[in-house]
Amino acid sequence: MTNTCVLLAEDELALAHIVRESLEESGFAVTLCANGEQALKSYQSTNYDILVLDVMMPKMDGFEVARKVRATDSTTPIIFLTARSQPKDVVAGFESGANDYLKKPFSVEELVVRIKVLLSTNRILPKLRSAQETYAINNISFSPNKNMLQHGVTTIQLTARESDILKILCKHQYEVIPRKGLLDALWGDDSFFNARSLDVFITRLRTHLKVDPQVQIINVRGVGYKLVW
Repeated sequence: MTNTCVLLAEDELALAHIVRESLEESGFAVTLCANGEQALKSYQSTNYDILVLDVMMPKMDGFEVARKVRATDSTTPIIFLTARSQPKDVVAGFESGANDYLKKPFSVEELVVRIKVLLSTNRILPKLRSAQETYAINNISFSPNKNMLQHGVTTIQLTARESDILKILCKHQYEVIPRKGLLDALWGDDSFFNARSLDVFITRLRTHLKVDPQVQIINVRGVGYKLVW
């Protein structure tokens, strides 16, 4: 991770300096920004491997920064740092383009692990998506490399993480995918907060797939999920 560049946006200066120093001790090159506008300008002028954004920041909040980034960049991983952990806040975070969501207070060790997991996933998945592969989900066409669903004239844009989950389900159609397996593969562990994040993504995927009523993601109680139609 020696040459990994991290954009850290955090307006609580004491916390920001602690996190920056800890990340640098772990081998990351860190640029610290104190507000959302500064973070967006820094992102636009520098190539970063990952963005770590506080949600509540002056001038522009983390959600807005993420939305502006995602308007042109669907691949750079984004982690939110926030004390806001109500389901609606988690949903808002993922809707704005987040890959992960870390609740304050948090350990820097956990942040480092999450960064490494996202970077390893982010670097592997583009290779997997390099081929123009598509999956037929009954009457829906799914293009993982474009993070896109097509049903007739309806086009639905997915987040990168939604696409990752759906691709795994497609590759194992009618098989039960263990919940823990999904969490370990995409988040690195099956902690409560990660499990809640997975619930949000599954709910969103079910909503997207309603364009074809025959398609379902079934919850196999106590085990995991399977995609059927």
